[in-house]
Amino acid sequence: MPLQKILFKPGVNRENTRYTTEGGWYECDKVRFRQGNPEKIGGWTRISTNYFLGVCRSLWNWVTLASANLVGVGTNLKFYIAETGTYYDVTPIRASSTINNNPFVATNGSTTITVTDTSHGAATGDFVTFSGATGLGGNITATVLNANYQITVLTANSYTFTASATANATDASGSPGGGASVVAAYEIAIGPSIQGPLTGWGAGGWGNGGWGIGAASSVGLQLWNQINYGQDLVFGPRGGGLYYWDANSGLTVRGVLLNTLGGTVSFTNASPTLVTSTILYTEGAALQFSGGSLPTGVTAATTYYVFQVNGLTFNLLDGNGLAVNTSSSGTGAVSLIVDVPTVVSTFTVSDSSRFVITFGCNDYGSATLDPMLIRWSAQDDIYNWTPDPTNQAGFIRISHGSEIVTVVQTRQETVIFTDSAIYSLQYLGPPYVWAPQLLGDNISIMGSNAAAIASGIVYWMGVDKFYAYDGLVQTLNCDLRRFIFQDLNQDQNQQVFGSTNEGFNEIWWFYCSANSTSVDKYVVYNYLEKIWYYGTLSRTAWLDSGLQSYPFAATYDSTAGQGNLVFHENGLNNNETATTTAIDAYISSSEFDIGDGHNFGFVWRVLPDLTFENSTSSPTGTAATVNMILYGLTNSGSGTTSSANANVVKGSTYVITEEFTGQIYTRLRGRQMIFKISSNQINTAWQLGAPRIDIRPDGRR
Repeated sequence: MPLQKILFKPGVNRENTRYTTEGGWYECDKVRFRQGNPEKIGGWTRISTNYFLGVCRSLWNWVTLASANLVGVGTNLKFYIAETGTYYDVTPIRASSTINNNPFVATNGSTTITVTDTSHGAATGDFVTFSGATGLGGNITATVLNANYQITVLTANSYTFTASATANATDASGSPGGGASVVAAYEIAIGPSIQGPLTGWGAGGWGNGGWGIGAASSVGLQLWNQINYGQDLVFGPRGGGLYYWDANSGLTVRGVLLNTLGGTVSFTNASPTLVTSTILYTEGAALQFSGGSLPTGVTAATTYYVFQVNGLTFNLLDGNGLAVNTSSSGTGAVSLIVDVPTVVSTFTVSDSSRFVITFGCNDYGSATLDPMLIRWSAQDDIYNWTPDPTNQAGFIRISHGSEIVTVVQTRQETVIFTDSAIYSLQYLGPPYVWAPQLLGDNISIMGSNAAAIASGIVYWMGVDKFYAYDGLVQTLNCDLRRFIFQDLNQDQNQQVFGSTNEGFNEIWWFYCSANSTSVDKYVVYNYLEKIWYYGTLSRTAWLDSGLQSYPFAATYDSTAGQGNLVFHENGLNNNETATTTAIDAYISSSEFDIGDGHNFGFVWRVLPDLTFENSTSSPTGTAATVNMILYGLTNSGSGTTSSANANVVKGSTYVITEEFTGQIYTRLRGRQMIFKISSNQINTAWQLGAPRIDIRPDGRR
């Protein structure tokens, strides 16, 4: 027989048996398709040797007016701003106060320090920063104490931490100590690194489980939302408050609650009083004031409304709508910007119209989260959330579903996902401002990070299928659907995340396999070629930003409890650590035969066809190499009965572009055959072409 080309359809198909999908690819890892041909994916390199604490679940990239290229990094333990590979801790402070006199107790030979702080309100794992402390006289110096520590709670009034030095006898004899001016600044609560089981009444949806017992559910992860507002950053954990980080304050300044950023004011004795502010407010903003020199006629902790704005000056109305008069001048501070949401599921900033929009938040005058309520600020005024005829702040509640899961901002609309429906939110202008439109019902989404947008189309992973929205909601035809969803840990659905790899027209989804509680696998949809492939890789977040040279992702070392950022499609190897290692990549075909497998086939020669373009020499001078394998099977259910493999090596004397071993001699017999190509060598890149095999009929048994 003449030589037979080995040509397979692009993409990987696991929806049927290996024999049924003849003519296609069946298994792969760390391989993609370019123009229909499989090739090894690019490598990855860590951005720096620095690290962050915890598991990163959120990344955001923006540039300030000073041209600083910044990345927000949200982990289950902290929130960082990263610049040029350095991570700055800007985690907001929950509470800060001068704690008990001489609060530290040390034990000789131990690094454990016990702290007494009445009603500290912290939980085990939370972080605290001490300042103003004096040393205990020995190894536990002021420098050791005045640092950031993670604590273990003993009681409501005490906890311990592990110091960076071991106490000696002098420290023990000097305990309790630390002085009378120790300030403890407690960071907001940490979150779990994985979802944990939650059972009992109230767990799961209404009606699930037995009466009074409830159903199994899970404890949510610490999932951060973040987006820049101009050069500044708005961020916060899911189910937490809205925090604001001011780029002008510097990288070492922590984020603070948005409703506390009211600035200072001065009052002019007039009827009505004239207020001059350091913050620009719009009509209708609701404020409360504090300060030791408030004028007569203005009371602390009372809500007033901004009226007749003229630049940074305005008048006030009281709760009855009457103008506020004062009989003296005075100064003070805005202690609270009333009506700013204090508990939020997720949020975004409308890019052109400059509204901050929260999805799932507390209602006006309430501290309880309404998971289906949408509220937005006044236009171009992040401080004003009080609806008024003179501004565009407002709210609306949607009804399909039990909670808003996530949102994706597109060119002309914001796509809202509830746990059972999808909406489009569009700007209409006054008086309605923003209006939702139901796009589809009985539609699922795997988690709050499971959606991504590419070329104006929104793609997302549901609980049992993949979807796309391009003006119409549609189910994606997936050749890996059963393979993926039967090997997916649904109890860790919140760890699922999707993102783009625009340079290769890909959407990547990462997920936990069935027996794993950490992300270890991925599936890729190539939206240009409309094909699927998959692999194994441990990542916790991914961002494809046009502000960076490469897509970047977050890694996590569970042993050290810390992570790092790596650039993907950068180089040819795994440079996640200081040690360069090879990327183990392979792809294998479905079964193929002669005709319909009536005869056995005998293969005695293989003519490879591939390119090693972009490969480089290894440190030892070894040429780039891949391994080609042919497996022979007696029948589809027999398993492999014979195999033949050989290395295909990049040549050094050829003048044509494709430089590799010319031909491979082998002896292989089988009714069906499987072709596989793999590589596990540093500095190797390859793309498969159309290899040929010399095959002839070889009897019927």
